[in-house]
Amino acid sequence: MNIDTILFDLDGTLINTNDLIMASFKHTFEHYYPGLYSDEELVNFIGEPLYHTFEKHDRERAEEMVQFYRNHNIENHDRLVTEFDGVFETVKTLSENGYKLAIVTSKMRNTVEMGLKLTKLDQFFPVVITVEEVENPKPHPEQLNTAMKMLCSSTENAIMVGDSQYDILAGQNAGVKTVGVSWTIKGREFLSSYNPDHMLDHMSELLSIAGVGK
Repeated sequence: MNIDTILFDLDGTLINTNDLIMASFKHTFEHYYPGLYSDEELVNFIGEPLYHTFEKHDRERAEEMVQFYRNHNIENHDRLVTEFDGVFETVKTLSENGYKLAIVTSKMRNTVEMGLKLTKLDQFFPVVITVEEVENPKPHPEQLNTAMKMLCSSTENAIMVGDSQYDILAGQNAGVKTVGVSWTIKGREFLSSYNPDHMLDHMSELLSIAGVGK
């Protein structure tokens, strides 16, 4: 297999938004459902589209809850978001070696662009597929298929890198190899249970998986 395309999730994979996401979930649920969830239980919502999370609780107020969450998220974004170790250097090396790179994320475009700009990763990703560009978010393969089409790539030459089960399942559903990251907030053991083809302990390990320098 000759890898020439790498599809990345964003939150929890390239940039550390864990504190921001948890703070926004806590802010929202404490407003609408005080005391309903512990921090450990809130972690389970990470990775799926916000509307899906909130409509489970109140379909009529789901959009309102999404907006409440997003307002907090945007207001605190630059204060709480950081980059995971080795990400910038690894992505830069992949770009310099001619790999086709894309972001496939369940976030809205405005906050995706905020995160990429803050960490200076925006320069490396010509294709960014957000939840707004598709009818079916991850774990459905539509986002991945859209990204590969825009990059003129094939499933045989692509891999999906992510921190949640939705990323791994989306990759498997799209027919591409999958790579999990051990720094996932959900825990290495949990993510490994979805059988990704590879697990990273540091982002730089992706270079050898992709065959850089071979």
